Amino acid sequence: MTVRDEIAVPDADGSNTLFDWLGRMRSEHPVWQEGDGPYHVFRYEDVQQVISDPKTFSNDSSRVMPHLKPLTEGNINSMDPPDHGKLRRLVNQAFTPKTVAGLEPRIAAVTNELLAEVGAERFDLVDVLTYPLPVIVISELLGVPASDRDLFRVWADRFIALGDQPIAPEDFVATFQAATREMDEYLLGHCRQRRTDPKDDLISRLATAEIDGERLTDDEVVKFTGILFLTGHLTTTLLIGNAMQCLDSHPDAYAELRADRSLIPSAIEEVLRFRSPFTTVSRVTVTDVEVGGRLIPADRMVTPWVISANHDEDQFPDAHRFDIRRTPNRHVAFGRGGHFCVGAPLARLEAEVALNALLDTFRELRVDHGRDVAYHARGMYGAKNLPMTARR
Repeated sequence: MTVRDEIAVPDADGSNTLFDWLGRMRSEHPVWQEGDGPYHVFRYEDVQQVISDPKTFSNDSSRVMPHLKPLTEGNINSMDPPDHGKLRRLVNQAFTPKTVAGLEPRIAAVTNELLAEVGAERFDLVDVLTYPLPVIVISELLGVPASDRDLFRVWADRFIALGDQPIAPEDFVATFQAATREMDEYLLGHCRQRRTDPKDDLISRLATAEIDGERLTDDEVVKFTGILFLTGHLTTTLLIGNAMQCLDSHPDAYAELRADRSLIPSAIEEVLRFRSPFTTVSRVTVTDVEVGGRLIPADRMVTPWVISANHDEDQFPDAHRFDIRRTPNRHVAFGRGGHFCVGAPLARLEAEVALNALLDTFRELRVDHGRDVAYHARGMYGAKNLPMTARR
């Protein structure tokens, strides 16, 4: 096998193939560039260096790919200090821990309503719970009418489909904008309405948040709410599905969790480490920098593999063992530093409520291995569908 063959990334197909490959890369090619493409970073220490130092590693990919500017401008995920700090403070003023914690009763009610509609002993968990739950929760959080929820599902489907099709780099911006145009126009209308007639919802709080006389622009509100919905929804869908697959394949941990629900928060953290919903992130070098003993020139794309970092034996003893009592568990599934995922508390809460409800509702709940499971394309880790068998 040649080095070029080795860098051909395996699909995240539910087998150990991807993780075996990542282990080889950590050992043999911890920092690797294929051809003239991005530098891939695999070890925990190196990934942490890249995602924790915004002065050296920029989030703005349009620095080296100017055609992406329409997508990165005003996007909190693509900003660097000091602009990122200003926007993050305004967002944090509106999207507070208290706001998230206050959602727990409603998340529980929605979860129970969805599970009450499950009448059969065989069903697709993605269809009945993990997909609709975050769509409903986030749309209600934003303050959009219940009658419009189906629109959000259509938009989410379009967004997910982007990852399942090859798109030429020169076509990416137009393709992405076409997929999200209706949603952006819809959110813009709500943002402008809330400027003059604020309500008790997140769009209103974002539209009216103010620090030192500064407010979010309409474009910033639209891009943040769009990111929260699309990536926040997908994170929760993948997280709950990954949790059920992990528990199904580790029956001792599953039984332990049923017997002691206090382990659910730590179990969720282990799922985030063991099967991280998103496999990679992207950065751009601002200056020449050494990573893992290798010099990376300025203005080069860097791809830190967070899912690989979370399986690094130097950081996590017995990293390939699923341990719901793992302590400490300093995974980087939600990032690190200033760009730590703003929606992480919501995803964790939704997963915790959902797991409790599933265990309450079904005395037996297993993955149906007799039916096929399809997995998302590269960049995400998780099932598109998850057939289950259950007994109440």
